[in-house]
Amino acid sequence: MPDAKPIVFVVDDDVSVRSSLGLLIESEGWRAETFECGKEFLMRPREVVPSCLVLDVLLPDVHGCDLQGLLADRADMPIVFISGHADVATSVRAMKAGALEFFTKPFADDAIVGAIRSALERSRAALADAAETRALRENYSLLSAREREVMALVVCGRLNKQVGGDLGISEITVKAHRGKMMRKMNAASICDLVRMASRLSLELRTR
Repeated sequence: MPDAKPIVFVVDDDVSVRSSLGLLIESEGWRAETFECGKEFLMRPREVVPSCLVLDVLLPDVHGCDLQGLLADRADMPIVFISGHADVATSVRAMKAGALEFFTKPFADDAIVGAIRSALERSRAALADAAETRALRENYSLLSAREREVMALVVCGRLNKQVGGDLGISEITVKAHRGKMMRKMNAASICDLVRMASRLSLELRTR
């Protein structure tokens, strides 16, 4: 749901930081949810909406970078680190692991807001990309075994006559399978179909 109201999660053991960030986030029109520790945040059910995580490095139960590792599969939730005791090694570790930004407390409101806005845009893009991939997989699952064979050969540039020769069927039959396949995949053109096949990472036959 890329168009749903974004959620900004804040994990920080300092209640004053959680409170001030929560007010700042909500003043921008986003939803704010705050947590005191990593375990509390991990217990929160996942929600498919644009989101990002503002994460403190030093938490009561887990190091921020370790929590980042536990969330590595959530590409739709970029992480912005904040820390009152930052060191170069920690910031490098966080950024190498994919953090969007790393701020040292105290930080300027406009700076953190800008980072959150960028994170939410990235989240929207990731959710839209995942939704498109799911739709492609669903469409592909509707193809018959023969239609999948035809698709694999067509995206490799084979002509209908060549596809028929490869599969041992007539050119007319190839055209029929090809038409059904294109409709089921909602492909407007061969270029569109090739793009879809690439996204699906199909094992294509090549000659």
